[in-house]
Amino acid sequence: MDRQAILARAREVMDTEIEGMRIAREHLGDDFVETVELLFQTTVKGGKIVVTGVGKNMHIAEKISATLASTGSHSVVMNPIQAMHGDLGIIAENDVLLALSFSGESDEIIKLIPAVRRLGIPVVGMVGNTENTLARMSDLVLCVAINKEACPFGMAPTTSTTATLAVGDALAMVMIDLRNFRKENYARLHPSGAIGRALVLRVADIMRTGDRLARLDTDATIMDAIVAMTKAKSGAALVAGSDNKLVGIFTDGDLRRRLSGGNVALDSPITEVMTANPISVQDNAYAVDVLRVFEKYRIDDLPVVDCDGNLTGYVDIQDLPKMKVL
Repeated sequence: MDRQAILARAREVMDTEIEGMRIAREHLGDDFVETVELLFQTTVKGGKIVVTGVGKNMHIAEKISATLASTGSHSVVMNPIQAMHGDLGIIAENDVLLALSFSGESDEIIKLIPAVRRLGIPVVGMVGNTENTLARMSDLVLCVAINKEACPFGMAPTTSTTATLAVGDALAMVMIDLRNFRKENYARLHPSGAIGRALVLRVADIMRTGDRLARLDTDATIMDAIVAMTKAKSGAALVAGSDNKLVGIFTDGDLRRRLSGGNVALDSPITEVMTANPISVQDNAYAVDVLRVFEKYRIDDLPVVDCDGNLTGYVDIQDLPKMKVL
């Protein structure tokens, strides 16, 4: 195969899976709603969502369970083979079993279901069609319809696992809404890593203050801004009035653009060259809000104010990697 043939085949695979996802989306209906309601009631009662599968579906089960757990819905994975040799103790009263088998005929899953049902635990069969053994043995059937696998032999789980994973993500995201799960809750479940830090830290925890804040009065000049930025090792100078209200920002980028133009009087008033009423963020906002502002407005320097508009600090995008927020 030449390079173009390789790329063409890769795109064909992805197109097949995209089409499968579209079909799965269109087939979402009452079975999905009933599954969500059962999962939600399970968590309300203090139960957990036990997810199981075999083969490639075991990997999908692990991802679905992990997404549910990380977004506030108590969930665990159970290996169907180990369950028949003692691990069935994972399941407790008020739990629900979400069993993944696209064919609905996986031996390990079929053998597991009677044992689970004897415990009085409801079973949701996540299958590719409703005419199979698992569907008949389940209390609810969540059908993940696709057109075909991307595998040329129609055998390797490809489109089916992608669509199953997407429907699992949809379950988890709808559960977020039903449980009124907020980013504060998410942060508590992700205390480590950039996600956790961005959601737990407030802007006040990461902003520059004191000697690291280049603050100017409204009667300052461009030269004053250069001196202040140099002293604070800052990429911007913040201009505040006598009442400490933020009125403008002047960045090193502004300075370079002025210098390249050739017409710069260093004794010019900063108020004539600054950006007035700049975008800012409140000091009680979360660090993740800072990331959104940087991304939305494509800026590198962000003044920080309190709820009354008083200048309290400054966030430089270059500081975020040091604090492991990015």
